[in-house]
Amino acid sequence: MTSARSRDFLSSWRISAVAYGLPTAAIAIAGVLPIGDPTRAGVWSVACLANARRCGRVHCYFTGPFFLVVALVAALLGVGLVPPSASAWNVLGAVLVGGATLLIVLPERIVGKYRD
Repeated sequence: MTSARSRDFLSSWRISAVAYGLPTAAIAIAGVLPIGDPTRAGVWSVACLANARRCGRVHCYFTGPFFLVVALVAALLGVGLVPPSASAWNVLGAVLVGGATLLIVLPERIVGKYRD
């Protein structure tokens, strides 16, 4: 049986850089695409879904669903069901960064890093 710690992306800075750095970079690069471009929504959605994978850390139980909701909103923006605008993407970006930061730090400070 594999321990949660051995599946933890954050246990290695190299794996962490790939697992979290690439989606973050993709979101930043997609930010230069035109507001209504569905590619922007696709990149945001895929990046958020990639980060939603579980690694055994407590924060994954919170960030997984959060990233799925952000991906859904990005997809809705991309297909025009939510009116796309620069401010909508900026708000979504701020919610993504702020929410992810809180959901990563707070649960692990309260409960601990790993769920046994």
